[in-house]
Amino acid sequence: MKILFDANALMMPAQFSLDLFDELRQLIGAFEPLVLDVVVRELAGISSGKGRDAAAARYGLEIVKKCTKVLIEELSVGSVDQQIVNYAKKHGCIVVTNDRHLRQILLSQRIGVISMRKQKRLELIKS
Repeated sequence: MKILFDANALMMPAQFSLDLFDELRQLIGAFEPLVLDVVVRELAGISSGKGRDAAAARYGLEIVKKCTKVLIEELSVGSVDQQIVNYAKKHGCIVVTNDRHLRQILLSQRIGVISMRKQKRLELIKS
């Protein structure tokens, strides 16, 4: 199963003391972790700041090392969220996100979503 991460999903382990990969294995079994290069750039931008979000983004960049990076064409149109939606739809991925707006878009496109439930565990939301 292909699992695609957005930036805030990669920041969740630092923000909520969560072992992301262990939680995913318990929830769905074996999976292939994917991250778009635009998400990596987004994390890098956040990590250059100060504060909790920057620290969480730096931790997220460490998690990226365990994922397969997917290069998106430089001329890809749309926001990072739209590129996530497009890639997930085209390649049959489930997306891990805690972003409410992105989650609604994904579900409206019949794309599966995994997100945090009660800041304690992950939950699979069927499309």
